[in-house]
Amino acid sequence: MTPRSILAALSAAVLAVTLSACGGTGSSGSGGGATVTVYSADGLATWYKPQFDAFTKSTGMNVNLVEAGSGEVVSRVEKEQSNPQADLLVTLPPFIQKADQSGLLQPSGVDTAGIAATQVGPGGNYVPIVDNALSFIVNPGANPPPVTWNDLLSPAYRGKLQYSTPGQAGDGTAVLVLLQHLMGKPGALDYLGKLQANNVGPSSSTGKLQPKVSNGELLVANGDVQMNLASIKDDGSKFTLFIPAAADGTKTTVSLPYVGGVTKGAPHADGAKKLLAFLVSQDVQKTVSPDALGIPVLQSLAASTEQSAAPNTPAAVLRGVDVWVPDWTAVLADLDADVAAYQKATGS
Repeated sequence: MTPRSILAALSAAVLAVTLSACGGTGSSGSGGGATVTVYSADGLATWYKPQFDAFTKSTGMNVNLVEAGSGEVVSRVEKEQSNPQADLLVTLPPFIQKADQSGLLQPSGVDTAGIAATQVGPGGNYVPIVDNALSFIVNPGANPPPVTWNDLLSPAYRGKLQYSTPGQAGDGTAVLVLLQHLMGKPGALDYLGKLQANNVGPSSSTGKLQPKVSNGELLVANGDVQMNLASIKDDGSKFTLFIPAAADGTKTTVSLPYVGGVTKGAPHADGAKKLLAFLVSQDVQKTVSPDALGIPVLQSLAASTEQSAAPNTPAAVLRGVDVWVPDWTAVLADLDADVAAYQKATGS
């Protein structure tokens, strides 16, 4: 069973997994170094392990991974400010921007040459490590499968559809932000109010929805391209990915990179900076497409992966899809009000 399937099967919100090249769980690595603790949004555990093992072998520092929902890992860092535990925070936008604005991050010093400047935080406080995009997944039992946003309003999906909660999960927040982009804020609220008739209920972690769609408990859920493709590869999940189309057939999704930042007061800040630099190095980024099933953040590598025609790859899923990159700082400025309006519109 992979770390992702373990996470989905547990009711606990957080799963801590200690990963080291020598299999130990103590504070010292094989080279006598300290342990770097990573709080990460769920989805990358299978890719992390060999990368963290290689980092340990190179530096002697072990890596301890704690996974949870995108908003929850930020909340945990904030609650622990009087006694910081995390060294590196990895989450999705706009939660990484929220962490930075809340003073939870410090300059990383990472060389960001070759990474899109729009993805890098002020002063290098946060840096993308795996690019990604919002997607939806559908069980083979959906007949016919949904194609458009309007299809998701069908009574056929009543009690068989679920999406992660805006304001708590990165993918769920992306659903709200994308619909605002496509329909305007009033239109998005009207649509989500109608969709609520089919929605099972809130979920703080998108990863927990994957097994439910795979086993048929749900027919449709939201997700993201990297996590969904990795679930098919690693867990044998039985679902397919799709991007809902507008009424005119055009498809648009939203960019959702995994972004890392060194935490303020990190017990092992130097180790966290080295780990973040390691994750965006060319050798590691070359593994993102084949192993993580994400998109490299180094633009030169990303361009080459776009030519892939193989099925179950990000390039195949996103072919013919407009990937929109929001101004996440502007999104964050309105987020509390937008989430409150969403809760009123959906009665959640």
